[in-house]
Amino acid sequence: MITAQMAKYVRSISPAAIVNNGSASATAIDTLGYSYCEVICQLGATDIAMTALKLEESDDNVSYGDISGATFAGGTSADGTTLALPSATDDNQPHVFQVSLLGRKRYLRVVATFGNGATGGFIAAVARLSQGAAPSNTDTDLAAGGICRV
Repeated sequence: MITAQMAKYVRSISPAAIVNNGSASATAIDTLGYSYCEVICQLGATDIAMTALKLEESDDNVSYGDISGATFAGGTSADGTTLALPSATDDNQPHVFQVSLLGRKRYLRVVATFGNGATGGFIAAVARLSQGAAPSNTDTDLAAGGICRV
């Protein structure tokens, strides 16, 4: 078994129209049955800094609260430095959250807000759930669009 192949991919922020002076529409990430989550936020073209890029959690998928430290506004990076929000010059860069789900609430949600620029910015996000208790072997359960394994 190849561990990297035992993951589930979930849409968080769908590719959409440019966001200016507002937040991208985010879908809840249901983490039930998994112990680890990576959320990849892919920026597109942007002419303005983001004012928020963080994760929230919820037990009921209704009432959400910030996850302490899960923010690009002062959170800690993998190398121990302090993170900063993506700026107007961070076009086309991925920004990644890596979260142990042990002791976390069931649902996660990305908050991605752009400031007020001339046009704004593009963003999409996908979550990769891994270390599942009973991972599915069904292609469409692991990624709604299917998986091409070579």
